[in-house]
This record gives sequence, structure tokens and C-alpha cells, in this order.
Amino acid sequence: MRHRKLLGGLAAALALTLSTTGHAADPASCQTVRFSDPGWTDIASTNALAGVVLESLGYRQQVQILAVPVGFQSMKNQDIDVFLGNWMPAQTDKIDAYLKDGSIEVVGENLAGAKFTLAVNKAAFEAGVKDFADLAKYAERFGGQIYGIESGAPANLSLRKMIDANDFGLGKWRLVESSEQAMLSQVKRRIASGNWIVFLAWEPHPMNTNFEIRYLTGGDKYFGPDFGGATVHTVVRKGYLAQCPNVGKLLKNMRFTLEMENQMMGLILDHGLKPNEAARKWLAEHPQVLDSWLKEVTTLDGQPALPAVQVSLRQ
Repeated sequence: MRHRKLLGGLAAALALTLSTTGHAADPASCQTVRFSDPGWTDIASTNALAGVVLESLGYRQQVQILAVPVGFQSMKNQDIDVFLGNWMPAQTDKIDAYLKDGSIEVVGENLAGAKFTLAVNKAAFEAGVKDFADLAKYAERFGGQIYGIESGAPANLSLRKMIDANDFGLGKWRLVESSEQAMLSQVKRRIASGNWIVFLAWEPHPMNTNFEIRYLTGGDKYFGPDFGGATVHTVVRKGYLAQCPNVGKLLKNMRFTLEMENQMMGLILDHGLKPNEAARKWLAEHPQVLDSWLKEVTTLDGQPALPAVQVSLRQ
């Protein structure tokens, strides 16, 4: 009788342990997780959120700044594990070959409702610049320039195709390529001085609340309908989900919102916090997201994930 009770107690303890952890820990080879970042604040934000959680679970995050095409090639070469910034359909041409040969795998959608196309300052919009087709009429006011982001970005390549094809009469215009921060500094300066500017804009981003800007219609051929309406996907290198299933489960669980990313980017851009500092602050103030993110996830050594992250955030 006592033997049966002992066995029953052991079984109950085992069942409790399994229900608490729910997922096998990863091998030691998975401890370092390598992320790609094109130099965009939205991806710096989501990378930081993932990194704070991973490091609380006993992992180490490495982030490399790589242009989107280089990042995809690095994933094929097995040098990068994760990319949280696969904007679709804008990156279709860049990722299709890797999806077809299986060197990159899609984990799932991490953000819905994003948009990405050209925008102008409010004064230009109210003066009549509401569509791509309106730009050429005001070339002098814009200085014949469109401000883009970093060289090699798919959106820049789309704009180059548009200019080379002389679509909308923009054949003589110049694309100014620079970092996101340099572009936004130019937006701030030109708006403050009463000048007009046309530039690549997107949401999520605090630019939507920091500046009075308006998105242009008419760019469906290059950016897609609904102002370049997009979903953002998480992608990984071939075989990563099978090799590191615990990290894989976390990546599958991690979903973001426009409001979340706007707030994160605001902490970085407007308040000067480093991405990881912003992530820790945001997670401490919004701990409810951890319930879904950490479902069936464990620490690297197989312990319950939620208490480990909660303890880390209190430190």
C-alpha cells in the first residue's frame, strides 16, 4: 500500500513538472542565438524584446547589422539564425529564391497592419501632393529628391526602378540613400524650416506621431495596395526550428502590435534609451505579454520560463 502511494506521489510530481515546463530544453549548441538587423529601429526594438527574454532564459543573443539581401544570404550560409523583419510583400523578390531552395524557413507572422510607402509633410499634402503622380508637378519644391533608407534596401531598389522607368515623370529625380536616422533628421530639419520633403515612411514608427506627415496614394505598383500594407514575418535558417525547438517555440509565440512597436521605438528615438534598456522597461510595464510569449517555453536548462523572466526583470 505504501509502495503504491509512493509511486503515485512520484507520478504526480512528474506530471506537475511536465505540465509546468511543457517543452524540452535546447542543447548547449543553441545557447547563442544570432539575429540579423538591417539597421531599422523597429527591428532593433523587436530584436531587443526577444533578446531580453532569451537572456533571462539562459541564452545569449548576438545581433549583426546587415542589409536585407546580405542577411538572407547569411542565413543561407548558416551564419545567421533569426530575422524578425521579413516585410512582405516588399521583400518578396529578395527572399523568394531562399524560400524555394529551403535555405530559409518562415516561422510565422509577427506583426499585422504595417504600411510602407512614400509620404510627404502636411504642408505639401495640403498644397495638392496627395498621389505619386502629383510629385513631378512640384519638383522644384522638393529639390527633385526622394529620401530613402540604407543602400540595398528593397524599398530603395523599388524607387530606383521607378526613377529609371520615368514612372510618374520622375526620371530626373535623385534618390538620396542614407540611414534611417539620417533620413529622419532631414525630415525634421526640412519641416522645421518650412520646406517640403518626400521620403520613405512606415508604420510602426514614432515618426507617425512626431511629425505631421501624410502617405501618398498611387504607389501600388511598387509598394502594394493599402499604402504598402504589409505583414512582417519571422524567418529562420534551414533546420533551426528542429535543432533548437525551445527557441523555436518562443519565436512562434512572439507576436507584436503597432502600438507596442511605436512605444518601443519612441523609448529609443525620443528618450535615448538603448534598445535593451527600452525592452526591459517596456516588458516591466507590460508583463501580460509574457503569458502568451512563454507558453510551453522553458529556460535553457529546462526550468519554467515565466518565473525566470520575472526575476530577471526585477533586477
